[in-house]
Amino acid sequence: MNQPDNQLSQTDITDVLDPVFQRQVARLHQLTIYGRWIFAGVLWLTVGSLSLWGLRYPISLIMDYFTWSAVRYGLMFDRVPAFGLFLCLGFTSAILVWHARNWLFGLPKRDRHRLEQQVYRIRKQGPGHPLWKWVCRSGEQQIL
Repeated sequence: MNQPDNQLSQTDITDVLDPVFQRQVARLHQLTIYGRWIFAGVLWLTVGSLSLWGLRYPISLIMDYFTWSAVRYGLMFDRVPAFGLFLCLGFTSAILVWHARNWLFGLPKRDRHRLEQQVYRIRKQGPGHPLWKWVCRSGEQQIL
């Protein structure tokens, strides 16, 4: 039975007030942050480095004689490396905006609810879940 968003069941209320559960949600949020930055780093190391290598001639032109036409030439006529570079820049800026929004305004209710539901699934699956050892530490008491 699905409940409206503004109503919580008794177990949901006890979990929301449970400090262990809140720490687990915070750990899962930290893992999400780390995962996004690791993804951005891997993207820069693979696609970004290949894109910069593909743009090495236009970059050398820009370093010798900087003009906007040299920038345009490099991006217009080497489209695949330019797309890879813009992909890396786009993902990095999206992560920065997402992280700044969460830092300045706090985690939105929808994201918080998604993290709480994910912690419920991790708890329900138990030690077989890949994130169990990072989210649910063995020394913590849990109410299932």
